[in-house]
Amino acid sequence: MIVEYREFGRLGRISALTLGGGGIGGVWGGTDRAEATATVYAAIDEGITMLDLAPSYGAGAQAERVVGAALRRRPAPDVLITSKVQLPDDEEGDIAGRIRRSLRDSLARLHRDHLDLVLLHTHLRPDDAVPPKPWVTAWRTYRERVVPEFERLRAEGLVRGWGITAVAHPDTVLAALRETPRPDAAQVIVNALGFDGGTTAFHGTPPAHEAITRSANAHDVAVIGIRAVAAGALTSALDRVLPADDPVATEFVRAEAFRKLAADLGESPAALAHRYALSVPGVATVVLGVKNRTELAECVAAADRGSLTAEVMAAITTLR
Repeated sequence: MIVEYREFGRLGRISALTLGGGGIGGVWGGTDRAEATATVYAAIDEGITMLDLAPSYGAGAQAERVVGAALRRRPAPDVLITSKVQLPDDEEGDIAGRIRRSLRDSLARLHRDHLDLVLLHTHLRPDDAVPPKPWVTAWRTYRERVVPEFERLRAEGLVRGWGITAVAHPDTVLAALRETPRPDAAQVIVNALGFDGGTTAFHGTPPAHEAITRSANAHDVAVIGIRAVAAGALTSALDRVLPADDPVATEFVRAEAFRKLAADLGESPAALAHRYALSVPGVATVVLGVKNRTELAECVAAADRGSLTAEVMAAITTLR
């Protein structure tokens, strides 16, 4: 049973582990609906109090549908639900309408009347970024149209809080953390080797995950740690077939020394990676990308072993 709970801004205290929707949605290797549902129940039984979902997690928004059906059969009123809105390179068009339609559809799949947290699921880019790339939202669009709509949704009680994906284009992310109104939460890559896990390679900007975490802490924005195992690069073996030049496959090769250190410490690489993420100061919760109860149990057991020592943290840092 998870015993550690951490402060999460206006949403109160949450478990240090969050169950992510990517795994139960089949993003990180195959799973079936029955096992995904059983994993949701197992996570709640272990004390996990937040489920992090998105319409894009699985064909037909599988993760949202699994959770919606699971919690309808076995309600868990104290569990917080997050989901996301995607606005890929969307400078024009009905931004407010698109946000509301996405939220409406998520709530219908989840059988809920509100979300605890809605997150912008696209990267923030500078207005002068040339050329614009997929899966980004321009800074002006974010400030003038996304933030006001998120604030309206909160005022209407449709969401309790909102947040951003704080990964690519670090200067723009840092600006979002300084400005007001600022997000309640930010999803930040937190992993042992500072890998991107295939998230930011296409942007061509150097990562600044640690600087983003520090800035979020300084501005009272709760940090949701993501990519703890770098999309599988920090595990014993990749659970899906990837081309040799795929960023995650490349990072997996680079992580050989990390796997050796884990073996020397008597840990699996995934367990060590999760313990590292949980040990990073200023991280409110770490999202698990697990797709079944076996993987969940490994992560819970790792969390139960507590934070890593300063000596082990330093040994990991030298591998970067």
